[in-house]
Amino acid sequence: MKTFYILSVIALVGTCSTPKYTARIQNLKNSIELVDSIHVVKYANTITVKELKTHLYKFSSEEFEGRKVGEKGQKLAAEFLKSYYLSENIASPFEGDNYYQIIPKEFFSNGIKSSENVLAYVEGTEKPEEVIIISAHLDHLGISDNGEINRGADDDGSGTVAIMEMAQAFNLAKKEGHGPKRSILFLHFTAEEIGKQGSAFYTQHPIFPLENTVTNLNIDMIGRVDDLHKNNKDYIYLIGSDRLSKELHYLSEKVNNSYFNMNMDYRYNIEGESHQYYSRSDHYNFAINGIPVIFYFNGEHADYHRSTDTPDKIDYELLQRRTKLIFTTAWQIANQEHRIVIDEYNELLK
Repeated sequence: MKTFYILSVIALVGTCSTPKYTARIQNLKNSIELVDSIHVVKYANTITVKELKTHLYKFSSEEFEGRKVGEKGQKLAAEFLKSYYLSENIASPFEGDNYYQIIPKEFFSNGIKSSENVLAYVEGTEKPEEVIIISAHLDHLGISDNGEINRGADDDGSGTVAIMEMAQAFNLAKKEGHGPKRSILFLHFTAEEIGKQGSAFYTQHPIFPLENTVTNLNIDMIGRVDDLHKNNKDYIYLIGSDRLSKELHYLSEKVNNSYFNMNMDYRYNIEGESHQYYSRSDHYNFAINGIPVIFYFNGEHADYHRSTDTPDKIDYELLQRRTKLIFTTAWQIANQEHRIVIDEYNELLK
């Protein structure tokens, strides 16, 4: 009921904005200034095709048995991510070498075993209490009844390895004296495939207060090209970017226009869109808590939720380019002087 109320308020106010509100949004659009262009390009360029490919072939290998939530393969995938962050000296938001937010089996239904979100963290240098969350889900469908392993290279191995590379880039920037002003939480959710349960648990038991969460940039499938873009693969679907913060949308647009000029496709951002992608991935649990989100997505393809979603079918140069776009957007949000402005109608949600 709360979710329905929030979305109704958004739809209502979005259609009857006052002249004062419209003018303020236009001022925001015109006043966005990109920050630290030299360094963002330098660190974005540390995101490489070679490393993305190496990570993804491992993460979507048969060794991880399709990463079904709570099962052996998913545990191995979580351990792989933890080992990576330890080897890169990228900190945990917890103390020591604990990178897991444990989700007890009682939180799940249908006999699902306990599982864990995996978290890594780069603390902000000036406003560490303000947190940007970059997320993707680490789980997938496991082994089919006929014994086929659902390797989930695009879904969501592509988002997982993108986060690994972005975490490395932000961490390197901090080591070299150019760390983000705000903190970055790199959050690998479990249990997305069974109904966004990992992100539901996080938003119910946040490591950092939700009121201090500036935005969630969520990635779910960014390594392939769908049928609608076979003749123009330099695209990405963005969903939700203007739902709660028009500034976030305009900031995202400006970053893209200034550095990438990629086709930002918003067809699935339309309210009432039949696929309901806005509510189908982990960002939605942040959005219903009033936190601005962007969902990055390449669309469905013939291998979606099939054992044929394998790493050899990923377009690694395109994955690199999309990862750089998300990294550069996060850099801007983390380093601009003011926190992302939430649209005025969100006062009605309190």
